Amino acid sequence: MMSDAVKAVILGIIEGITEFLPVSSTGHMLLAQRFFGLGEGAFWQSFVILIQLGAILAIVMLYFGKLWRVALGMFTNPDDRRFVIGVLVAFLPAVVIGLIGGKYIKELLFNPWVVCFTLIVGGAILLWVDQLELKPTEDDATRYPLMMYLWIGVAQCVAMIPGVSRSGASIVAAMLLGGDKRSAAEFSFFLAIPTMIGAFAYDFYKNRAEMTIDHVGVLAIGFVVSFITAAIVVKSFLTYVTRHGFTFFAWWRVVAGTAGLIALALGR
Repeated sequence: MMSDAVKAVILGIIEGITEFLPVSSTGHMLLAQRFFGLGEGAFWQSFVILIQLGAILAIVMLYFGKLWRVALGMFTNPDDRRFVIGVLVAFLPAVVIGLIGGKYIKELLFNPWVVCFTLIVGGAILLWVDQLELKPTEDDATRYPLMMYLWIGVAQCVAMIPGVSRSGASIVAAMLLGGDKRSAAEFSFFLAIPTMIGAFAYDFYKNRAEMTIDHVGVLAIGFVVSFITAAIVVKSFLTYVTRHGFTFFAWWRVVAGTAGLIALALGR
């Protein structure tokens, strides 16, 4: 039997690698739990959400200078203030949809069949967008038009379906709306901060009674591992997509989804 510490390390690595790549961290977590028996049970369902905070802190660390400048300038600088408003505008649709339909989405769609199909479909869409001859008009994620922020936020709501990918949905929307690849990826990072902190706070409050002193060590391991892994991945990801695009990640999705469907068909 695998120890809880080892499970925490593996899930932390999966979280750190997949959270900011357009491949769906939720989908990969569900498949890991299904096929490898990683983190089954009520505590582990909360664990995979709570360790997202580690990945978010990696973004805060890497972009601390820019985020600090915006925080200081939001009361005096119109551009900084508009960016903060833009992030909140993009965040709002997910809040509304999550409060209205989050429970039903989890009950109806959180199963490996849905994940595998959406991984494949999402991969096909990512391939299509990556091969379009788009002519970007925006190259700074902090200077997108307000309506562009709103539509990216609406697109992010589709990622409530497991396997779609929050970062993938926001990146595709940003590129179709005129953003270049690097700024589209960067805005998906910024939008993740309120989105994932909100999910963390909600899940922690909802399941606070289940958290005991015995869980602290396991959570700490997952948190640290996801933080370190995410920091490494984010720094490499921006450089890679600027030069090579999203084709690798699209095929990653297709292969993972196809392998999952085969395993499910074989009764795994």
